[in-house]
Amino acid sequence: MSTTLERAPLDVRVDARAGTSRITARQGLLGCGILYAVLYPIVNDAIAATLSEGYSRMDQAVSELSATGAPTHTFLTAVGPVFSLLLIGFGLGIWRSARGKRSLRIAGALVVAHGAMSFLWMFGPMSQREVIAAGGATSADTMHLILSAATGLFVAAYVATTAFAFGWVFRLYSAVTLTTALVFGVLSAQVDKIEAGDPTPYMGLLERIGM
Repeated sequence: MSTTLERAPLDVRVDARAGTSRITARQGLLGCGILYAVLYPIVNDAIAATLSEGYSRMDQAVSELSATGAPTHTFLTAVGPVFSLLLIGFGLGIWRSARGKRSLRIAGALVVAHGAMSFLWMFGPMSQREVIAAGGATSADTMHLILSAATGLFVAAYVATTAFAFGWVFRLYSAVTLTTALVFGVLSAQVDKIEAGDPTPYMGLLERIGM
């Protein structure tokens, strides 16, 4: 039995299929954001942290898993570009979903820019904390701190921009999200203790809450 679409004129069928294809592509791009959010903790906390003997999720930063000389450095460096591509795909999905909303287009562009910048992480791994405490920090450590600050700015920018596209409930949610990220980001910033060779109690926990 023929379907309604099959009985329609050829140009209508072509337009309908093209529209369905565009929707599917947009949904796939938006799905990159969900995949990123699911894979990130799995790759870092479930896999890398387990493979890194002696690593403390409670007291050590996520970045220490990919530090130069860390047992999981090579693994995370290889996986890093996948996360960058997922971010770029998500940003493109937001852009294509804007439907005339300038704030969403800006947010999408910011997410794409963040994804493009994140390729630089492979060139800026931090040194292991013992090396930093001994005064062996390198230019890569400086780059790591710059990228960390830039990441925070990107996230704050596109969360705030997206908030303008929706109602007050989402804006409230965005404000709570940004406040949480800021507070716990500041609390987890214990670079001075790492440089001094001191313990960093709850650094990992605070950072993960802020993420």
